Amino acid sequence: ISGWYTYQKNPWLRLVYYTLSQVTLFFKMYSKVSKNDLIYINTILPFGAALLGKIKGCRIIYHIHETSISPKPLKTFLTKIIQKTATEVIFVSKYVADNYLNLNNKSYLLYNAIENKFLEKASETQKITSFSNVLMVCSLKKYKGVDEFVNLARKMPQYKFRLVLNATKSEISNYFGTDKIPENLELFDSQNNMHPFYSWADIILNLSRPQEWVETFGLTIIEGMAYGLPSIVPEVGGIKEVIENNISGYSINSSKEEELVHLIDKLFQDKSLYYEVSKKAYQRLEIFKEDSFVQKSVEILSNKLSH
Repeated sequence: ISGWYTYQKNPWLRLVYYTLSQVTLFFKMYSKVSKNDLIYINTILPFGAALLGKIKGCRIIYHIHETSISPKPLKTFLTKIIQKTATEVIFVSKYVADNYLNLNNKSYLLYNAIENKFLEKASETQKITSFSNVLMVCSLKKYKGVDEFVNLARKMPQYKFRLVLNATKSEISNYFGTDKIPENLELFDSQNNMHPFYSWADIILNLSRPQEWVETFGLTIIEGMAYGLPSIVPEVGGIKEVIENNISGYSINSSKEEELVHLIDKLFQDKSLYYEVSKKAYQRLEIFKEDSFVQKSVEILSNKLSH
């Protein structure tokens, strides 16, 4: 069953269209849903499906990924809907779960997974460690730490930096304007194949500014783990749960530039430390594999997993 929704720039008009889409969804599904059906909702937004499921007496599972729903009254309303309708709730990280502490529904923690085909490609790709290459993959937003990454490259001319941005070449050009890019930094637009970049890299970073943007998860960090890359991530959010601090990666606030410089240099200079963290990063990947995700998902759906 396909829904209906048209995005509107005006926030009030967008709210009207969103509400209408949920009313439409409710009535389109009404005659097709029975009490024996399972309604699985993969975001907190489709409240129409949740209300229908409640009326029909269905089992309703919410899979929650997001925390930054705005405006706040909308998030409060949607949270109330979850509280009143959900049979169970799945959270993608402890951080996300902590943002919904007022929910008393039966809940599970289920980390997102990396696909087997990505792991297979990674295992087939030759990885050469040069102890000099630093990678970051992110959106072209200031709050993602783009400027911090450029400054790191400027501070560390002895190493090579690559920044892969989810943007076009013209958007990248407009963002940086006349700013001088360090000679040891390469900028790349959106990529369909990230394997050459992970293979090239020795360290992977996420420098999101926690005061402006909190990462609920960190897929690029996990993809880096498939190549045994030590990572540096923010001190808060779901992305912090991806690594074990000071074991398989490091948690540092992106504003602490000197600490970042010192750590990167230490990892590249101390090869025994680098290889130890690299080994632990690859081992940590086990809990994020697709097979583990599928097994736990089946256990949840079949009611074989305890609270």
